[in-house]
Order: sequence, then structure tokens, then C-alpha cells
Amino acid sequence: PGAASALDPRSGAKEANMVLADLGRRITTALHNMSSSTVLDEEAVDQCLKDICNALMSSDVQFKLVSQLRMNIKRAIDFEELAAGMNKRRIIQKAVFNELVNLLDSGNDPFKPVKGQPNVIMFVGLQGSGKTTTCTKYAYHYKKKGWRVALVCADTFRAGAFDQLKQNAMKVKVPFYGSYTETDPVKIAQEGVDQFKRENYEIIIVDTSGRHKQSDDLFEEMQQVANVVDPDDAVFIVDSSIGQAAFDQAVAFRNQLSGGIGSIIITKFDGHAKGGGALSAVAATGSPVIFIGNGEHIDDLDPFSAHSFIRRLLGLGDIEGLVSTIQDAGIDQQEELIEKIQQGVFTLRDMYDQFQNLMKLGPLGKVMSMIPGFSQELLPKGREKEGQARIKKFMCMMDSMTDAELDDPRLLQKVDSQSRIYRIARGSGAPVAAVKELLDEFKRFAKMIGRMKNLKMGKNGDMQMNQRNMQQMMRAMDPRMMQQLGGAGGMQNMMKQLANMQGGGGGPFGM
Repeated sequence: PGAASALDPRSGAKEANMVLADLGRRITTALHNMSSSTVLDEEAVDQCLKDICNALMSSDVQFKLVSQLRMNIKRAIDFEELAAGMNKRRIIQKAVFNELVNLLDSGNDPFKPVKGQPNVIMFVGLQGSGKTTTCTKYAYHYKKKGWRVALVCADTFRAGAFDQLKQNAMKVKVPFYGSYTETDPVKIAQEGVDQFKRENYEIIIVDTSGRHKQSDDLFEEMQQVANVVDPDDAVFIVDSSIGQAAFDQAVAFRNQLSGGIGSIIITKFDGHAKGGGALSAVAATGSPVIFIGNGEHIDDLDPFSAHSFIRRLLGLGDIEGLVSTIQDAGIDQQEELIEKIQQGVFTLRDMYDQFQNLMKLGPLGKVMSMIPGFSQELLPKGREKEGQARIKKFMCMMDSMTDAELDDPRLLQKVDSQSRIYRIARGSGAPVAAVKELLDEFKRFAKMIGRMKNLKMGKNGDMQMNQRNMQQMMRAMDPRMMQQLGGAGGMQNMMKQLANMQGGGGGPFGM
């Protein structure tokens, strides 16, 4: 089923990611150059805004939206109104950040499903936008969170649509409804939704027909389906490759559906350089973007927040997103590990558990972009897959170890340990050199944990913010990572964000 499948990763995804990273770098450079100016006057600010606007225009953001952003920033930093003692640099940087967020923020809250009752979600969009694939990703997202989810295929127009949804649903173990013989999409939608409501499913996703272009018969069928299923949310799926043209498409669908478009999901964001244009365009319609499709895998669907997106784009990290990802993976409560860290104890079994946790978090590049100072550009998709493959090989080697070896790594460090290493290599199908590489990695981890001995923890394992803890953490970290985080100042800022997250964050420019 090629029409709605995600893009082949070789068809420009790497280039698109580089373009998006370049957009963030150009905006960051413009702000840095302005901050480095000897005299911070209107001329320096105008040059900064010119560079930012040029960067946005190159990402296909509408000229009208860019002009409005420029005017709003100028209005927020009126030099005549700024008091002499105020930090002009910080005020200007904060104004730029806020307006970039506003550019991508619809200003409206998206629909939130309610637990314990049926929530009918209807997906609409043009054929080829990735609608059916996104239905499954959406279902998988909520299934992981413990919701009872079901899929209904009301697309009788495209050949193979039901087969595709059926295969995808079986892959993620979600129940589905559809028909090979019934040609009336309205009847299928009604029967499917009614059945899953009777069976007490909480999220019922209806995949509707698409067309290659906006047409009267598409809109008429879409409205008929909406009349019988009475959706709680109508989700419009748009392909990021159309850039700012997404505005006209979203408005057309919104106007044709009596209940309007409740939410928007932008697909194939990893495959095109016009993603920024599509994001800003649909935000201008007033319908909130709820997810971004970032790849061909079933878990490549990222919840969207304008604030978090801009922070990550500018390399400021997204601590809130990182903590949420850790909580969703169910690895936020590790009292036993915290206790071991305080004692400076770390075994191969602990290392295996942490590798498992790392794999649960999803793509490494995505996780790294949430850490202040890092960006996805530092770990391109190819390198990311290499890293994950390496971790899997290490885990395979540890599967060939005995319980005694996992719990007491000294057994593999003795003079007479060669026979053990050879046995592990044979059992895992790995060369002896690879097993020795694993043991070297473990020594580095154990050394770092040893430096964190006696680290003071608060309740629930929260790290207490004090000078002693900070110094101990910095001694334990790899110097290259410390440099990437921006040294001691960057590390301290990240820890403050973690500590203050529940109260709204903090960070550079007070963002």
C-alpha cells in the first residue's frame, strides 16, 4: 500500500533534517551576533531580525507571517521605552523567542480524550498524505499509555486501504473493523463505531477516504461520515512537503466540515525542507497541531508543542519533554539504581538494565535534542542506527554471561578470565575483541558512577541543588559532554530547569 505509506528514508530525509538544523543554526547565529555587538542599537537589532526573517523565508514560511513576526518583535523592544538599567539583550532575545513560539502556536487548545468513555476521532485529508499510516501511529501512541483503542477503515475509494489498515493494526495489536464487500463508507463507519462503543473502547479512530485533489464528492462523503459517527475530534492530516500551501488546504477542509477541523497532524516532517512553512501555515488557521510524523516507524509520531519545538530548534533543549518521555517509558522510578549510585556501585546487570531503558526511550537523536546544548544534527539518522545496533550487540553478549558474571564484573577482570571471555564470544556470535570492547565501556561507566558516590538525593530520588552535588556531577561527566552543555554554567542551568520544571521551567532568556 504505497499511497499512504511514509517516505523512504533515503529520499531526502537526511537533507531535510539538515535544512531544519540549519534554520535553527541561522537563527541562533543571528541572536549571537547581535549579543556580541559592541553597541546594541536599532541597527544591530534590524540586522538580527533581517537574518532571522531570511532564515524563515528559506523554510517556506509565508511572507505575511514573517512580516508580522518582525513587527511584533520591534513593538516589544521599543528602545525609547526600555529603561537604562534593563538588560536589553535578554529582553530582545526573549521577544524573538516568544514571537517564534507564537508563529507556530494556533492559540487554541486541542481536544483531549476522556478516560472511561468512547472518544471518536475522525481522520481526514488528501490521498497520499500518510493518513492510514498516521491512524495506526496515533492508535499505538494511546495504546502505549493504557487506553483501549480501536480502528475503523471507512476508506472504500483507495484499493488496498483496508488491507493496509488491517496489517498495521495487527502489527500493533489493535482491533479493527472494515469490509471487503461493503462499498458504502458511511455504513461501514457507523457499524464500526457502534460495535466498538458497545465493547467499551475509549478511542475509536475512523480512517476516511482521500482523493488526489480537493473535490465535491470527497467533501460530501466526509460530511456524511461525520453525520453518522459524530466525531469528538476531526483530525486533518497534511503532508509537510506542500509547505505554506497547507494553509489553503486546511481552510478548505475546515470550511467543508460542519464541525470544523479540531486538530492537525503534519506528516513526513523528516522528508522535506518545507516543514517550517507547513507548521506556520496550519497554525495560522487556528487549528492546533497535535503531532508531527517524523519517520516511517510506528513510533515516529511526536507530540507537538510550539514552545518545546522552538527550544529544541535553537539548541535550548526540552527538559519537560525529556522527563515526559522517561515517564511514558516507565523508567522514572529506579530507587534501587539510585541507592547503588549513592554507594558508587555499578554492575554489568545494571548496565544491561540501563541499555534496555535507553532502547525504550525511542530514537537516540530525538532524546539528545531534548538535552540543552545538543541537537539532532550531532547524531544523524545513519549514526543513530549504528549506535542502537551497537547497544543491541552489547546486550546480546551480556545475555551470554552467567548471573555471577553480571553481578560481579571482577570475574571478567581477573588474569584467568580469558576462558570466560571466549565462552561469551562463542555464545553471542561476537568476536573476542567486541567482548573486550564491551568490558572497556563498562569500566568507563563504572568509573563515572564511582565518582558520583555519596551524591545527596532528595525525596523520590530528586537531586538536591547544591554546590557540592554540582561539582561532583561535573567531575563525573565526560569533558566533551560538559563542553557541549556549555560548561559549568550550562550544566547548572539544565539542573535548575529540572528542579523548577513543575513551576514552569527557566532557562536561557528566562524561557
